[in-house]
Amino acid sequence: MATGVMWSLCLLACFQFGAARSESRALQKLDTGSGGAENARAPPGPARALSAPSIAHDGRLVACSGKDLLGFEPNGSFAWIVPLGHMCNDSISPVFEGEQVYLVAEDKVIKVTPRKVRTAEPALEVFFSHNTTSGRSEEIIGLAISGRYSSLFLTIRNRGLFAFSLRGELQWSIGPALNLFDYRLGCKRNVSGCYFDSAPVLDQCEGALYISNTEGQLYSLYIDNRGIRWIQDLSSHGKVMTVAPGNSGRLYIVFPRKSIMVGIDVSTGNISWTQNIGPISNEKNFPTVDSNGWMSIGSLDGTLYSISPDGDMRKFLAKTANDSVIHVGPVLDCSGFSMYVAKTIVEGKLIQTTGDYTYVSAKKPSFISFTLLAPATGTIYWTGEYPGELSNLLSSSDMNDFTIDETVVLTLLSATKTGISNTTQCYTRRQKIAWTCGQAKAKFVQADPGEPSYVLLLIFLLVVIVLQAVAILFCCIFWRKKRLQNNGLQKFLEKRRSLHSKRRILGKKILELEQKASEDASSNEALGQLGEMVKAKEGVERKLYGSYSLGRDEPSLEPQGSSSLPLYHGKYRSYSFHSSQKESITIFHSSEDSTTSSCSDDSESCSGTSSGEMELDESKLAEEAGPSNTANVEEGVQHELEKQHQHCSAP
Repeated sequence: MATGVMWSLCLLACFQFGAARSESRALQKLDTGSGGAENARAPPGPARALSAPSIAHDGRLVACSGKDLLGFEPNGSFAWIVPLGHMCNDSISPVFEGEQVYLVAEDKVIKVTPRKVRTAEPALEVFFSHNTTSGRSEEIIGLAISGRYSSLFLTIRNRGLFAFSLRGELQWSIGPALNLFDYRLGCKRNVSGCYFDSAPVLDQCEGALYISNTEGQLYSLYIDNRGIRWIQDLSSHGKVMTVAPGNSGRLYIVFPRKSIMVGIDVSTGNISWTQNIGPISNEKNFPTVDSNGWMSIGSLDGTLYSISPDGDMRKFLAKTANDSVIHVGPVLDCSGFSMYVAKTIVEGKLIQTTGDYTYVSAKKPSFISFTLLAPATGTIYWTGEYPGELSNLLSSSDMNDFTIDETVVLTLLSATKTGISNTTQCYTRRQKIAWTCGQAKAKFVQADPGEPSYVLLLIFLLVVIVLQAVAILFCCIFWRKKRLQNNGLQKFLEKRRSLHSKRRILGKKILELEQKASEDASSNEALGQLGEMVKAKEGVERKLYGSYSLGRDEPSLEPQGSSSLPLYHGKYRSYSFHSSQKESITIFHSSEDSTTSSCSDDSESCSGTSSGEMELDESKLAEEAGPSNTANVEEGVQHELEKQHQHCSAP
């Protein structure tokens, strides 16, 4: 079900009771040392708006109001007030690291140290400030902080994502339009109008940072550098999204305009599951993830939707859904396993669906019902109402001096541990993170072939580059060959084909003569022809592996050792025989030079040396044709090639 609702309930009039006394009451408490804020001044004026508070590491509530940063004790009384001199951005919650509070005020990020409020040291300093470009919207969209990596992250509209060390030094920055080997990653449709439009979201378990752009693409980056893990295009579900990291390797995405919840695998960015929920009030209705990994969000249909890491959905508070709405996100209790939910009971409600959008209209609110429950077990621990039993809690609190909403009350209930039994164990922020990350299950993930995998793309591009380099190197070597430069490519290739054919024919002839010589070892004619064939084949192979090879030209090399016997030269002829008793006999015939030979019946080798053999001209051995008898062999081979060509070309 889809919704385009931008709907806000009227604040209960009882929340504003006592607003006229705000300034005098605050001054009286501060002067008497209530909360120990002697050097702070009171909030200026009655019924000032109070931003959604956050719970600091020391358990106090921190919120902005106008140009002041306020600290409250868990019971709602003032702890300290720090004048900022700049208007707070109440849509961006403060973040904490150690004793410091970081918040956005106008075009600045201000760092506040509350313990310095009572001292002569300045309690605040400007951590970051930038000058906007004339005619461009460059306000700060959101911030996040990681104590483990000692970094603070800022999103600036139309500029990008920036990472600073906690000393204020710029570590790196990145924009939404990225190029990897001339392949664009992100902002493929509209580069000029594409920018990051969400606050950076940190996943402490995965060491990752998530951010989205205006085109509906979600980025996953490494926290310690700007390396891209993956980019997922989710524009088919919507371009406006809210991101919440979970555990068990899941990332939760809420698309408020279409009322869709999506589970993402943090390793690959692939969609694991999709669930439809009821209409959501606006983009600021943030989901809440407990330490068990269950993500919960309220809907205007009066139901709380909770989904497990595996995509199993449960519905809570459905009995009173017809006359109620939930338009703010739940708030975790001190254990991290349960959460407080605020449901506004109204006198009447009308739901209309037009096309892909759902519209919700509600009449006057009657009261607010608060519930503490655990989504993983479905256990409801406590319920309360306002007006009712919670009236005293708010009326005795300094927060009653401000205009507050359900989110402020939920945070106050969490800080005061309302409805929590004595047996419930509360955990610090670090303990919650350790527990949550400990629940993550190691999984071997196989990427979906239908989804883009940028790691595989990178490997493919590297392989292509290596192949291109090899091809270029081959071309450079090939075109430098002398035969190719003298004769041209066509004649060079024709000559290579001719040499290959000659080698095949000579090989067949040699096999035939070897069989004939083995049958009649005393046939000098067969042995002589065999030697000539071997000689001719060696000449052809020298050309193929040398001047007519596809590699670089190499100098002519002598054969490594003697070739198959018998060998023949114009001055001498030799024959070799092997008997069954592994005897070897070599006989040398010479027409001019004297020959010496030595043989032994009990040895496996017999050697002979001819003075004529030592005087052979090495340059003649490199010639393909050799003696005149070898030339006759070449003519026979050429005649055989012509016969094969005529046979292939015949119809």
